[in-house]
Order: sequence, then C-alpha cells, then structure tokens
Amino acid sequence: MRPSLLTAAALAGLGGLAAGTLPAYAPPANAAATRPHIVVKDGKTQPAFSYQDAVREKVYVETNVDSDHDGKRDRVSVYVTRPKETNGGLKVASILEGSPYFAGTQDPPYHPADVTDYPRLAPWTVPPGPPAPVNYNRVYYDNYFVSRGYAVLAADTLGTGDSDGCPTAVGPNETDGMTSVIKWLTGKATAYDASGRRIRADWSTGDVGMAGKSYDGTLPLAAAATGVKGLKTVVSISGVSSWYDEYRANGGVVAPDGWEGEDLDLHAKVVLTRKNPQFCDQVVRKLEPGMDRVTGDYNRTWDERNFAKDAPRFKASVFMTSGLADWNVKPIQMSLLWNGLKKAGVPRKLWIHQAAHDEPLDVRQSVWLETLNLWFAHELYGVRNDILKQPRVDLERTPGHWETHKDWPDPSARPVRLGLSTGTLGKPGKGTDAFVDDPSRKAEDLAANETTPSPNRLMYLTPPLTKATKLSGTARIKVRASVDGRSPYLSALLVDYGTDERVAGFAPTSETWCYGDSIPSDPGCRTVRRYSTAVTPFKIVTRGWTDVRNRHSASVTEPVEAGRDYTFSWPMQPYDYVFKPGHRIGLMILATDHAYTLRYPAGTKVKVDLAGSTLTLPLTG
Repeated sequence: MRPSLLTAAALAGLGGLAAGTLPAYAPPANAAATRPHIVVKDGKTQPAFSYQDAVREKVYVETNVDSDHDGKRDRVSVYVTRPKETNGGLKVASILEGSPYFAGTQDPPYHPADVTDYPRLAPWTVPPGPPAPVNYNRVYYDNYFVSRGYAVLAADTLGTGDSDGCPTAVGPNETDGMTSVIKWLTGKATAYDASGRRIRADWSTGDVGMAGKSYDGTLPLAAAATGVKGLKTVVSISGVSSWYDEYRANGGVVAPDGWEGEDLDLHAKVVLTRKNPQFCDQVVRKLEPGMDRVTGDYNRTWDERNFAKDAPRFKASVFMTSGLADWNVKPIQMSLLWNGLKKAGVPRKLWIHQAAHDEPLDVRQSVWLETLNLWFAHELYGVRNDILKQPRVDLERTPGHWETHKDWPDPSARPVRLGLSTGTLGKPGKGTDAFVDDPSRKAEDLAANETTPSPNRLMYLTPPLTKATKLSGTARIKVRASVDGRSPYLSALLVDYGTDERVAGFAPTSETWCYGDSIPSDPGCRTVRRYSTAVTPFKIVTRGWTDVRNRHSASVTEPVEAGRDYTFSWPMQPYDYVFKPGHRIGLMILATDHAYTLRYPAGTKVKVDLAGSTLTLPLTG
C-alpha cells in the first residue's frame, strides 16, 4: 500500500501536474490536504515533516538464527527515526542502514604478512567486554530523508552493539539479521521493545531501500542476493560484492592496501562489541580454518560470501559507487557486481569517482543528494521521474569534471595485444628475461627509474603515445615463466610514465557545509573535503596478482616444479584511465607486491620466456 502522494502543483491548487512529476498515486487535492501526505516536486519528495519532532525509538527484531548458541533466536537492535505523522496514520517507505560500527570497534592483532614456514594465525583472546558506548552515527540518511517522508533505520549487525548473535563477516547469519528487519517492515517478522512488548511497524508501506558504505554497503548486497520480499532497491557505496576478492586474488593471499595482515576472521574480531562477547569465541575461531590463509584457495566460506554470483536472484535495483583510488575495496568489487547485474538484467546505476574509499556525498555534495532523492522516490514511492532514463554511468575523469556513459566499461574499447621484448612493450620478442624477488622493496620504488635495469623486477615500455589512449575495463597478462624459490606470487603493474599533475589525495578542509536537518545530538553538517594534486613523473594505474600454484583454478592448489616453464595468466584490477599523448605505458613484472601480497623470504628466481608472454589492454583511441 502506498502513502498519499501530492505534488507541489496540486497543493497550490494549480490543477494539472507538470510532466515528469506525476506520482504513482495522487488523491484529490482537497482530500489529501486533510491528512499528512508525501509532497512531490520535480520528481523528488520534498521536506514536509519536522526532523526535530520525529519519533525516535529502539526495537529488537527477532531473527531466524541462533548464532551464539544460547538456545534463543538472535535479535537485531534497530534504531528507528520516522516522521511524527506516522503515529497518526501516515505510511512511509524505509531506508535501512545496517552496520557493525555503531558501537565502536576492537583492536585485535593482525596476521603476520612476513612468511617463515607457513602463515601463522595471530593469537587472539575474546575481549573482556564492549568498548565505551558510542552514539548512533548514521552518515546522513536521517538528516536528509526523514523530513522528506521516509523512516530511517540503523541496525546493529549480529554480535555488535545491542544486538545478540555473533559477527561472521557478512556470513549467512548476519544476512538473516538484515532480511529479518526487512520482513518486520513488511509485517512478516516480530520485534519487541526493551520491556518485551511486541512492536509492529504499522507505519511502514512495506517498501524498503538499504544503503551504506563499505561494510554497510556490503550488507545490502547480501540481503538482495536472498531475493527477500520488500527490498526494492539498494545503494551500495564501496561495497564488497565478493569477500574472496577482498582478501584473495587468483589463489593468492592479498590484503587491502595499507591493511597487511587483515583477513576475514580479523574483521569479525574487530566488530565484536556485543555484551558477553565470550559467547562468540568458538564462532569467530571457526572462521580461521574456513578462510584458509595457507593455500588461499576459493572454497565454501568464500562462495557463501560471493554476492556478485547471485545477481540473478536480485529483485532489488542497485545504485552503486566506486572510487578509482580505492585500493581497500578494490575496483574488482564494482566490476564483478556490475557485470553480474548486467547479465541478469537488473535495473542499475553506477558512479565512478577519482577519490578513494570515500562518500559520494563528499565528492559531489548536493548533486549526490538530488540524485539519491530521485532514485528513492522512483524506487520506493513509484514517482515517475527520469532517473532510469538518464545515462547509466557517471564517471569523474578529473576532479570535478564528470562524464556520462551508457555503460561501463566503454563499449568502444577493444582488446589490444602487446608483445614483450627486452625493455619494450609492443612487438613480440625472443629469448628470456629474469629477476630475483626482494620482498622488502616497495612497488613504488621499483617503478621509479623505469629505464634503469633492476635485478628485482622486469620493465617493458611502449614508445611515446602519439594520441590520447583510454584504458576501460580489465587488462590481462600472460607470462610463460619458470619460478624457483619460496614465493608463489607473480604480480603485474600497469604504469603511466610521463610528468603530469595528478590527483594526490582527497582530504578534509577547515570548512563545513550543511546538507540536511540538525538536532543537537545529530547535526546535518560535515567537513568539506577537496582533492589535492601533485606533479609526479609516473603513476601506477592498476595492478594484479596470482599464486602460481593456482594456475588452472583459484579453487585448486597444484605444485610447481622448480625450473620448469608454465603459462600463467591473470587479470589486473578493472580500471578506467586516459594515457596522454607523449606518455608511455609501462608494464612491470615482479613477484612480491610489498603492500598487498604475503612476503616470503627473498631469493625466488623468475625467468620469463618473452615469445610466450603478452599483455592485453582494453583500449580506445
């Protein structure tokens, strides 16, 4: 059942409705004026309700799981903010943000990134209790959307804050926690207040959108993959669509940039903030053998956390964003999901920006809010606007300069195969090149002085480009090589050589701006962030890794015989980048990528057969 919808034109008694603003259902103006209603103008819902006077309540939604094994179904703690008019009959759609972070985090030890015999699991003891209380700190959905006719819900994931259960890095139990909240909003699940009194969401239309960033942007994908009824749309900002590709790559143990030693179990330990955390000791420990930090193979643990493969089950539309400088939730997360949704025919929209693990609200400010308003109005209230008729992809080419595209990658990109010859990328060569792995050397240092030979990497360069050349999609490398030593890794980096002013960061300033309504405990203002730039001689564009023991499958480890030639082929991270005229495209091959892969003892020898090695780039221009 949809709520009363009324356009601003009808409110003013102007009769007919402007094209593109007609809501799915609009009662006569005189009838709607006698009761609370959602106001629509220009395809968006308008601020018509008081954020200050909103109803704020906490409920505990009962799930279908008992993940802490205490003999009772786990309950999810949910903080609800809704217009006060919902107490008088107004029904509103809901925006749900699930998060493990509302109650703070723990600080468990990381796994060692330096390998001696085999990677050792870090010692860990259950924390004695939850960290100091932290107020709910929703990003901005309540400040902006409650006055525009939505309920906004913030839910502690299982094992965190005031919820029961145990954290499992978006395992099936955490997914059930989120779908149970959705079911409560559709009248299919039960919730209670702190005194045990049953609470019904009789103010809910039953139409729900999930939204959030990072882990909070992953939970919507997990819920959508179940096909749960009532979930109409998800907004996933830097969300993880496949946990395997967050902590692994083609059989290799690979960390998010700057987080060497983080892994699936560590994420669960970090967010274990519930009361009586000792109930979760064995549950969290069981993640360790399942994630298999020794072989890095794809297995059942990873498969049940692969939401991209379940895109055909999505009944919800998807609005997603990704940062080209985000090497925490790497570009492959965006690409895997986008391709899966495309094949499944799921309605979708994509923003790609130049920042890192950042909010599009900070990158594009009010444009993001206006777009999000159009999206939710269309998907949750049935407002007839043009959001799905707009170009499907917005891409920030340089700071503040946006392009629109029908799809991504650029459909005009074509695979260009380049051969390797000593020092040169282009025509196929003959003979062999070799290097010795030194895991202490960082990729940025190895990429410098590109024309100077190094014993610890191989470098291949194109001639200076005669015109702008765009990379759009996934580069692939094929190497015919022998590997002799302890390290099982091969890494490939694509580098842009040519002095240029490039994005150096996206940092907070001393300025603030206000995007929504405020109350003393929850201001609708935030710090302005801006790009910084620097003139640099080169830029590492994208990179990719493989474990040579997984040369046939990410699921199967096979031994490698020292001195024997094998063909290894692996993708780099999907990317979109323009190489300028006069610049050169560089390919660097190494074994250990210091900031990402495990670091085995130095000395592994790699010999590359040039005639059997190629780089394939998806290029335009």
